[in-house]
Amino acid sequence: MLATTLVKIYKKRRIDFLLTVAGLAVVLSILFIALLAPYIAPYDPYVSVDEALLPPSPKHIMGTDNLGRDVYSRILYGSRTVIIVVLTSTLVSLVVGSTLGLISGYFGGKVDRALSIVMDSLYSFPGLILAIAVAAMLGPGILNTIVSISVVYIPTYFRMVRGQTLSVKNSLYVEAAVAMGASHKTILFQYIFPNVSVIIPVVFSMNVADAVLTEAGLSFLGLGVPAPIPDWGFDLKNGQRNLLAGYWWISTFPGIMIVLLALGFSLLGEGLNELLNPERR
Repeated sequence: MLATTLVKIYKKRRIDFLLTVAGLAVVLSILFIALLAPYIAPYDPYVSVDEALLPPSPKHIMGTDNLGRDVYSRILYGSRTVIIVVLTSTLVSLVVGSTLGLISGYFGGKVDRALSIVMDSLYSFPGLILAIAVAAMLGPGILNTIVSISVVYIPTYFRMVRGQTLSVKNSLYVEAAVAMGASHKTILFQYIFPNVSVIIPVVFSMNVADAVLTEAGLSFLGLGVPAPIPDWGFDLKNGQRNLLAGYWWISTFPGIMIVLLALGFSLLGEGLNELLNPERR
């Protein structure tokens, strides 16, 4: 049944299907690398294993950094840091923003006005600027980085879910549930949320792609994951000071990984948007 459905989708929307598969392949590959990092990394990413600033070679396929650490090993372990921070922060913003959007759109009144003012105020800030402001107040650290990125995307889920809730709550089946005496909790999570949740996978994929760049930006500025934890953004900054001297590999490989992961989630989000959009279908 699933195979038949996938074949029909492929025939009708071949390009969109291929975009989705390509994005999913990139994301799953990096997730696979993150899970197996302790087993496939040739060296400890925290300690010096050879001379500093060695170029790529069979012994160190991505060279060594200014402290003699293996760049390839740091790339593998850095994928775990990025995945944990990005996915956790986006999931937190999804849960908080969607819940507040449901409550605001369903109950309306003063609650809706108060939440809308707060969310619109946050939404008016550029994402990276808001993340920098929050991170500067909280300080470096994995948990603080997660909180900083989460704050950026809560308004996105709030606005999307609130708008859908406002249109769905006046539907006949919701009015019927109210007439039968269903509780607010039942109406929100059994009648309204299943009908507004179709937009969440698309928004989630696009937000994760943006969160990858935001996390890298915070670490690059020294406001994200602290040293010596392997992180692509931090290693990108670490290699910048040696770039003009010809040591290109220290910052090039972390930069490539950041672009690949962001591109993978972007392709996945764009493909899902085209495949799940009822107007396009």
